[in-house]
Amino acid sequence: MLAGTDKSRRRTDRVMTGLIVASFLVALVPLVSLTWTVVVNGIERLSPYFLTVSMRGVFGGMDAGGIYHAIIGTLLITGLATLISVPVGLFTAIYLVEYGRGALARSVTFFVDVMTGIPSIVAGLFAYALFALIFGPGVRFGAVGAVALSVLMIPVVVRSCEEMLRLVPNELREASYALGVPKWLTIVKVVLRTSVAGLGTGIMLAIARVIGETAPLLITVGVLDSINFNVFEGRMMTLPVYVYRQYSQGLVPCAPDAVDCIATINYDRAWAAALVLIALVMLLNLAGRLLTRFFAPKTR
Repeated sequence: MLAGTDKSRRRTDRVMTGLIVASFLVALVPLVSLTWTVVVNGIERLSPYFLTVSMRGVFGGMDAGGIYHAIIGTLLITGLATLISVPVGLFTAIYLVEYGRGALARSVTFFVDVMTGIPSIVAGLFAYALFALIFGPGVRFGAVGAVALSVLMIPVVVRSCEEMLRLVPNELREASYALGVPKWLTIVKVVLRTSVAGLGTGIMLAIARVIGETAPLLITVGVLDSINFNVFEGRMMTLPVYVYRQYSQGLVPCAPDAVDCIATINYDRAWAAALVLIALVMLLNLAGRLLTRFFAPKTR
């Protein structure tokens, strides 16, 4: 009887293991296919020239132009959104874990959950309407896009940081209190330092989540072919918007005798910019893994 039961369990274990492996392979297929397609179509156009020039003065099917202005815009706008979102999200998480009680804490949790499901276009409309009340209709500059991205980023930061703070054992807090350390200093010196690796990883994932947003930036920042380093004045270009704009322009109508005209140049630029954007997201995820490795509490 025992032998029969063991065989049945082993058979069930093999079946479940096979299902798990098959599910993993099925989930891996679209990821590998997407990455391979972007690399194959974008690697040919990708070059140091493409990364260091803008689209200023480029028109038609010219074999010229790059994404330098879009990279600058993406880094500046995402960086400003991070400066807005991280303090707000982290302090909110600290409140929910360490201080939050009663109706107020439940309300904050409810609205954070609601914000998590807000469509990105709604965040863009909110930021545009807010700044339009102050500066008038038609306002478009990098800070507006940063506010729109922060609306999407804050709930992700709150949720990830809240979970990391809850993982800190209460025994560490109680030991600190027993030594006479006030609560705020316990949070700073014990809770945050213990969970710094998880907090950094959550913040990196939140940045990776918003760095590829297109719809809110189309509304709030617009498009620009030149380089703009000032997020508080003038339109800017970002990598997601660059990809969308190049793809939407489609094929270039080249004359039959045109030598320097490339009909698919817009598609080529779009694929190369998409490859750079994927590389940026991969670097952010790698940075999150490194934070986890170097700043995680030592167990020995």
